[in-house]
Amino acid sequence: MSQNLNPTLEPGMLVRHPDVPDWGTGQVQSVIGARITVNFEESGKQVIDGARVLLMPVFD
Repeated sequence: MSQNLNPTLEPGMLVRHPDVPDWGTGQVQSVIGARITVNFEESGKQVIDGARVLLMPVFD
């Protein structure tokens, strides 16, 4: 099982993808193991592999 690099993320939190800034801010929809579903402003729903990508929390 892959280790989630984002263990503190919970549904409702706002995040940014560090490698794709054009996606804008996203809201975490679900976290299941290392699979993180995020609804981004500019790209819609994306499933992120949390074992490979460290999402950046947004505190606005």
